[in-house]
Amino acid sequence: MLKKIKSKSMKKYIILIAVLLVSGGSFAQQSWSLKDCVEYALKHNIQIQKQEIANEQQKVALNTAKNQKLPNVTGSMSQDFRFGRAISSADNSYANNSTNSSLGIDVNVPIFTGFQISNNIELSKLNLKAATEDLNKAKEDISVNVTSAFLQVLFNEELCKVAKEQINLSREQLDRMSRLEEVGKASTAQVYEAKATLAQDELAAVQAENNRKLAILELTQLLELRTPEGFSVVSPEIEPDFQALSTPEDIYAQSIVNKPAVLAAQYRLQGMDKNIKIAQGAYYPTISFKGSLGTGYYTASGATSRGLGRQLNDNFNQYIGFLLSIPIFDRHDTRNKVKTARLNYSTQALQVEESKKSLYKEIQQAYYSAVAALAKYNSGKTAVEASEASFKLMREKYENGKATSVEFSQVKVNLMKASSDQIQAKYDYLFRAKILDFYKGLSLTQ
Repeated sequence: MLKKIKSKSMKKYIILIAVLLVSGGSFAQQSWSLKDCVEYALKHNIQIQKQEIANEQQKVALNTAKNQKLPNVTGSMSQDFRFGRAISSADNSYANNSTNSSLGIDVNVPIFTGFQISNNIELSKLNLKAATEDLNKAKEDISVNVTSAFLQVLFNEELCKVAKEQINLSREQLDRMSRLEEVGKASTAQVYEAKATLAQDELAAVQAENNRKLAILELTQLLELRTPEGFSVVSPEIEPDFQALSTPEDIYAQSIVNKPAVLAAQYRLQGMDKNIKIAQGAYYPTISFKGSLGTGYYTASGATSRGLGRQLNDNFNQYIGFLLSIPIFDRHDTRNKVKTARLNYSTQALQVEESKKSLYKEIQQAYYSAVAALAKYNSGKTAVEASEASFKLMREKYENGKATSVEFSQVKVNLMKASSDQIQAKYDYLFRAKILDFYKGLSLTQ
């Protein structure tokens, strides 16, 4: 009976493992869309995780700045042992070998600090906003990189298809030449030429496949996947949308108000202004409230001491007061800090202008690259049509013995190059157009 139970349990265990293996394999073999890739990268990319930690650190810094308004409370406890003849702190008489215990609580409340605390809170808020925009910028960068890598995979996959089509054509020609040789209508040299052409096309297909695998490797590395094995992408029917592109000026006007790089620089510029005010706060007097509670217990060798409870009650003292600190001369330390803060502000103002110019430059480059890619795509489409017509005519001549294999191979190479150039222009335009839409605030995965 026990063996049967063990046997049933073992079968269930094996079935469970098989189910897990099958489900795990199906997950590994699923195809990834562009949206899947971007969303996964945003969750797992290490650079984004680092920026998220930096953002949390700024939240902690803001909380620390806010807490500067709270009272500072400290407790103290001391125990002194004195040996030899010394004056007693209890009754100012001399005694040998005495002990003195004391307890106390001190409170310090800032009342006025030259607006430094409030300005420091505002600075921390601005730093948090800047860190948030840095995080958004990191997400934008990885989204753009993933989109570029994804389109590169699609591009290489289409080149693989073109290479396979060339192999099929070459194999058809080799079969035809072999048949013609059998009936004496083709020479052995022509058959070997067809074999050489097929070998060259197979070599080109191997290179195209290697490029496809390298593109997949680059994409999976961006996704922080451990291995590219089993990874594939969805190959949707993508055709360029040849709508009129917005001008760089219009795109810039839409982008300047929401791009993280510019916003982060602007927040830091506002933070530099707060730094100036914090430095200037050292010119003002500061006022703080102070208070304390304390008591103590004293014993001396050879002397009668009052009881612990009575001493703690009799020695109990309270103190409150206000402290006014007026800066008079600090060796020009405050003045130099204010000057340094103003110089930092000027430097950050230049950084803001630089970020704006960099953004406009990126938009211009993306726009003119899209225009060039569109023109290349249109001319490439015409070139492909012409190459297909030329290939069709040359193929008929070659099959009828009116053209050499060299002429036929050259026309076939021209057709492959025209197809490859058109595919490259197509994906280049798609990427540039997506980047332009991205600068306008649209999602890359739309």
